[in-house]
Amino acid sequence: MAGTAEVLKCIKRIPGAHYPVLVPNKRGLDDLLELLDEYRDASPPLTDEIAIFTAATDAFTRANLNCTISESLERLSSVAKSARDRGIRVRGYVSVVIKCPYTGQVDYTKVRDVARELVEMGCYEVSLGDTVGQGRPHEVAEMLEEVKKSVNVRMLAGHFHDTYGTAVSNVLTALEHGIRTIDSSVGGLGGCPYSPGATGNVATEDVLYALQESKYKVVGSHEGTIDLEQMVDVGWWISGELGRENASRAGRAIRARRKREGKKDKSTELKSKL
Repeated sequence: MAGTAEVLKCIKRIPGAHYPVLVPNKRGLDDLLELLDEYRDASPPLTDEIAIFTAATDAFTRANLNCTISESLERLSSVAKSARDRGIRVRGYVSVVIKCPYTGQVDYTKVRDVARELVEMGCYEVSLGDTVGQGRPHEVAEMLEEVKKSVNVRMLAGHFHDTYGTAVSNVLTALEHGIRTIDSSVGGLGGCPYSPGATGNVATEDVLYALQESKYKVVGSHEGTIDLEQMVDVGWWISGELGRENASRAGRAIRARRKREGKKDKSTELKSKL
């Protein structure tokens, strides 16, 4: 995809961290492999993981990939095999697992079948995406229980957009049903051009706040977890760089608290360092 090479070459890579590249088709993989061959001496490598994606409705895959679900899975199977033959990890994504912007309510058995096929083609994990952000906790629970009939829950991840403000609740529901990997984005960045009105993914800051002092531990680099205050700084910094509003409720609340307490906003310090 456009800009992939520039981004990969500029990343200050951390040993042990993975930097997945979104690969929509064989051409995308071929371009990535050519780049990796060019920088074969890089240590750690530019990337060791790709992300492949499809959806749970034909209408959405036609809009996003210009093909049906079955056609997309057939194409992705060869992409996954070629990547794994090169020692590259493959993560799969299923879009619109609750509601589709074109056809409405999604058949959860279709989500289950698509997720199973992605696992069978070699994906080490499959992320289930509420792309529209209309999902509610009881629907997330029902969908997960259906998918778990065919896919081990340890191979599943949750991906919840926050269009209707239910993303954090959906995260907590997913955790209660055995999910242990949650996709999130700092400052609530993201969206989907094929899902009109959909906002970004659930904000990392909001997830971190919701899980504080709970029975769940977030794995990270700060004393075994992730520092919420530092993540808030990053969220405000990147939102400023992109000229967009910070969508994190926790981020906005913490910044307001800092101003009330007369504390300096560290996001400006972060900007000066970069």
